[in-house]
Amino acid sequence: MEMKKRINLELRDRAPEEVTELVLDNCLCVNGEIEGLNDTFKKLEFLSMANVELSSLARLPSLNKLRKLELSDNIISGGLEVLAEKCPNLTYLNLSGNKIKDLSTVEALQNLKNLKSLDLFNCEITNLEDYRESIFELLQQITYLDGFDQEDNEAPDSEEEDDEDGDEDDEEEEDEAGPPEGYEEEEEEEEEDEDEDEAGSELGEGEEEVGLSYLMKEEIQDEEDDDDYVEEGEEEEEEEEEEGLRGEKRKRDAEDDGEEEDD
Repeated sequence: MEMKKRINLELRDRAPEEVTELVLDNCLCVNGEIEGLNDTFKKLEFLSMANVELSSLARLPSLNKLRKLELSDNIISGGLEVLAEKCPNLTYLNLSGNKIKDLSTVEALQNLKNLKSLDLFNCEITNLEDYRESIFELLQQITYLDGFDQEDNEAPDSEEEDDEDGDEDDEEEEDEAGPPEGYEEEEEEEEEDEDEDEAGSELGEGEEEVGLSYLMKEEIQDEEDDDDYVEEGEEEEEEEEEEGLRGEKRKRDAEDDGEEEDD
C-alpha cells in the first residue's frame, strides 16, 4: 500500500489536525520520498515510518510538536539537516538500519537541541573506531546512544520516560501552587465533622437496636398473654362441660329412683 493511501486509512475519519500519533510502517514510498504528509498534522507528537523504502527527508513537513520519530530500516544516507528545520523539538530519533556511514552526516543533528536519544544501530557508522565516544563528543546534548548512556546504563522504556516527565511536571505545579491558605484548618474541621457524624450514626444504631429489642420483648409478652388467655378459656369450657355431664347424670339418677318408687 502506498504511503498516501495508508495515511488516509490511519486517519479513520479524523481531521489531520486532531492526530497526535501516526504509524505508517511497512507501506511504500514512491521514489523514496514522503507523500501525503503535510503541515496540517500540526499536533503530531509521534511519527513512525519504519521499513517504507524512504531515502530522502526533503518532503518532510513542518511538525513543531513532533517529539519522537521512527525511521528505522530505510535507505537514508544523508540530508539530516532537514530534521532540525522541520522538527526542532525532537527528543527521540531512530535511524537504525539505514545507510549512514560517517560522522559528517550525523553532525547535522547538532541543531536538534532537545534530542536526548539517538539510535544508529545496524548503520555502517557503528563500525568506526571509537564510534560511541565520537558520537557523544559530537552530539553533547544526547543522553542515550543505541539504547545506552556513556556509562552503559540502559535507557528506560519510552512509556516510563513519559511517565517520569509527567510526574516531574505535576510535582513542579504542586510546588509552585502550594496548598491554599486555611487549607489545613478546613481539612481538620472536615475530619472533626466526620468523627461527629460517625459517633452520631453509631449512637443512632445503638438506639435502634435497643428500641428493636424492646419491641420484640413486648411482642413476645403479648404472645404469652394471648396463650394464657386461650388456656384459661379452654379450662373454663372443660369445667362447664364436666358440670353439664354431672347435671345430666344426677337427673338420670333421680328419674331412676322415681321409677323404682312407682313399682
